[in-house]
Amino acid sequence: MNKFKYLKISNTKKIRYLSQNYKKNLYIIFLHGFMSDLKGEKPKSFSKYCKKQKVGFLGLEYSGHGKSSGKFTQGNISKWSKEIKIMIKKIVRKNNFILVGSSMGSWLALNQFKYFKKQIKGFLGIGSAPEFLERLMWKKFTKKIKKEIVKKKIYNLKHGDYEYPISYQLIKDGRKHKVLNKKIDSKIQITMIHGQKDEVVPIVYSKRVLALFNKAKKKLIIIKNGDHSLSNKKNLKKIILELHKIVSNVI
Repeated sequence: MNKFKYLKISNTKKIRYLSQNYKKNLYIIFLHGFMSDLKGEKPKSFSKYCKKQKVGFLGLEYSGHGKSSGKFTQGNISKWSKEIKIMIKKIVRKNNFILVGSSMGSWLALNQFKYFKKQIKGFLGIGSAPEFLERLMWKKFTKKIKKEIVKKKIYNLKHGDYEYPISYQLIKDGRKHKVLNKKIDSKIQITMIHGQKDEVVPIVYSKRVLALFNKAKKKLIIIKNGDHSLSNKKNLKKIILELHKIVSNVI
């Protein structure tokens, strides 16, 4: 895998990223999930695939994630979306690209359509989770938890082996980024992949993403026995195959 690089995007912010470029006028941009990074199997697989196909690749860790600067609790959808926009302008420049969003990454990907609509040539979502902060967190919190977040400005949400520090500013900022009520008229190929046994994000969220696109070539793939991350070899093979179909359509 390529070596990690850093890009200083402000006086206080350095974003860690992976990139490779080839002569083909196309990039794959991988956007990871909430509290994730670029150390997992997905970015490795996409980077490897891009190398093989001689297609450009960009993967980045948003501020407060991985080895990028900043505190996770100070980050939000606005900041992370803006960082992605800056990175695309600096690294991908005027080249066309296909967005690959994992979980929250799909929400952040949808936020890029207003800036790069002409350059976006395809979109692949994996366990897509647009608007999850309000719909899958806040609405399901008890009154007691809500009170704690409002009062202390933070709540440590335990989920499985993980603990997520959920800040009140993050929840409030998420409300500014409602994407499920918008229509996007891009005539591109869109594939949503979702695990049948995803216990984090219901399949309906992938269906809702597809419903936003009224002119696209749309496809929903439900992976039998698949979980939320879909990171095992068998599932990644299926994901890469679907990505290749989009790439073949563009090149």
